[in-house]
Amino acid sequence: MRYPDAPRLDLVEDLHGHLVADPYRWLEDDDDPRTAAWAAAQDELAGGLLAGLPARAAFADRLGELVHAGAVGIPVWRRGRAFSTRRDPGQEHAVLRVTEPDGSVRVLVDPTALDPAGTTTLDAWSPSWEGDRLAYQLSVGGDEESQLFVLDVGTGEVLEGPVDRCRYSPVAWLPGGEELFYVRRLAPELVPAGEEQYHRRVWRHRVGSDPGSDVLVHGEGADPATYFGVRTSADGRWLVVSASIGTAPRDDVWLADLAGDGALRELQVGVDAQTTAWVARDGRLWLHTDRDAPRNRLVVADPADPASWAPEAWQEVIGQQDDGVLTDAALVDGPDGGLRVLAVHAMDATDRLSLWAADGSGRLADVTALRPGSVSGVSSPPEGGTTAWVGYTDYATPPSVLRWDAADPDALGAYEQAPVAGAVPDVQVREVHATSADGTPVHVFVLSGTGTPDTPRPTVLYGYGGFNVSLTPAYSAQALAWVAAGGVWAVANLRGGSEHGEEWHRAGMRERKQNVFDDFTAAAEHLIGEGWTTPAQLAVMGGSNGGLLVGAMTTQHPDLVAAVVCSAPLLDMVRYELFGLGRTWNDEYGTAADPVELGWLLGYSPYHRVVEGTAYPAVLFTTFESDTRVHPLHARKLAAALQHATTAEAPVVLRRELSVGHGARAVSRTVGLAADQLAFVAAFTGLSPAAPSPSAAAR
Repeated sequence: MRYPDAPRLDLVEDLHGHLVADPYRWLEDDDDPRTAAWAAAQDELAGGLLAGLPARAAFADRLGELVHAGAVGIPVWRRGRAFSTRRDPGQEHAVLRVTEPDGSVRVLVDPTALDPAGTTTLDAWSPSWEGDRLAYQLSVGGDEESQLFVLDVGTGEVLEGPVDRCRYSPVAWLPGGEELFYVRRLAPELVPAGEEQYHRRVWRHRVGSDPGSDVLVHGEGADPATYFGVRTSADGRWLVVSASIGTAPRDDVWLADLAGDGALRELQVGVDAQTTAWVARDGRLWLHTDRDAPRNRLVVADPADPASWAPEAWQEVIGQQDDGVLTDAALVDGPDGGLRVLAVHAMDATDRLSLWAADGSGRLADVTALRPGSVSGVSSPPEGGTTAWVGYTDYATPPSVLRWDAADPDALGAYEQAPVAGAVPDVQVREVHATSADGTPVHVFVLSGTGTPDTPRPTVLYGYGGFNVSLTPAYSAQALAWVAAGGVWAVANLRGGSEHGEEWHRAGMRERKQNVFDDFTAAAEHLIGEGWTTPAQLAVMGGSNGGLLVGAMTTQHPDLVAAVVCSAPLLDMVRYELFGLGRTWNDEYGTAADPVELGWLLGYSPYHRVVEGTAYPAVLFTTFESDTRVHPLHARKLAAALQHATTAEAPVVLRRELSVGHGARAVSRTVGLAADQLAFVAAFTGLSPAAPSPSAAAR
């Protein structure tokens, strides 16, 4: 292929004694005319290639059905009202609804009605304790800026908003619905240039008042990259504030008695642990923590007695389990009136439910009716009751909600099932274990039509491996479409994730990041060795931190895979902190400002490991121009470097998308992106899906 011209700068910097070349520094500048011209030429190249792929129409046809599956969120209960999200086939975005005690349902927020273009997304929402008011946050064009609004649930009238600078802001209501606590960034003119995305503070706000008059609660003097959490008790007496610097796996926690002096008192400060705290309806302080328990435990203390806050005084309700990671819990009433805890444990990336006594006397039952899959969360009404609601999904089931009751603890019933526009293909799931370079077993889900490696087939290997994110079974239109076309789809549970607790996470971060890439390589080699696929039929796919993962695979093992899809990636690990939200991730990766940590980063940074004269696999970069988390410059720079260096005929192309960011997007945009990605890997792994229906030509 003839690639667009990309001048190479003779730019070499001496960073802590490392000579670091950066020939494509100019591609960092969105406003440089050379960048604009180069990007336009890449659009033409990618557009022509993708439009001509023979499998694209067939994948678009199948994805048009599977992507338009519905999705149902777990209800949040307030005084008999249930607030939840739902997306039906044909809807571009989920709507937020309220179900009244009489069973009637009303839509409160519909992003598509607010913006028929589909670029507005609902980022977060929180009903008041009485359920008569709702705080919700919207962003436009993928910028994730999250403007805050408040509406009257009964009338639908918007009482307040937009309040800007609320990105990643939790909301905690006080009883009565007149006041709330939230998190808001300082105004741009109050912070140093380039730091407008940082400098958050916790505020107390009266609905309808000027946000400029909000009362500062906490955050003055904190690290600029600090994120805050806020929670209140239903009676309004207790306020919990938490803080973590960027995505660091540790937090500080304070507790305030709002019926007393209202001062925040240290619950956990300066400790290398994560603790989520709240005061429940039983009046006790509950702590979900990995302190001295990397697989997590659930403990209680007395919020009114600071002496009970010390770890040695905690009363354990659910201790650390050897075979599972505690991920969620809900307080429910037992049939006899005693308190119970419905707990979720992840066991080798598959979730389990169990029932425990809230007095710490131990496990009462296992919920064996739960099918192998993922629990997205459990919820129960704050005022009590024997019922809990369970979010559930697996590889063939869209996000749905199950109903559980303490009167029959081993049973689960359907509460709200998400519909699917078309038939879900049959898929067989096998769980296997690869062995990483240091002997660590790596769990892999393998999805196929047969369940056995009877003959090598085109295979997509997907992974993430970072930020304590767990890849548990979840409905995936892309995976189903690929399997329906005759391929194999594999998901690797790599170090850096949360599948086995905080120790597993830390085994794949900072100086141990190479473990993640070794795990992924081991998964690929296992699939090849067991006969599922061959290097000529293997593709890898990942996004964001997963984009870094497949970028590392491309540059470390170019002969192991035939095709790569690298989406919204981090790739220049020397300069990642200078753009987007990069500086909030330096606890995960390390910082180039430190000589030792720069050495870690240079050891695997994909942009810096490109070797001229290497035959690289086919690579499709996909970026989103409104992405305010991971700047598109990463994909630009590696695309240019690979186009210059490769000796292979396999193409390296960059697909850009406008008015879309790193997170949520309209369903129709998902179809287009997924069809391009699957058609690309099909073309270079040899997969030929069935011919499309006549209707596919219009997509």
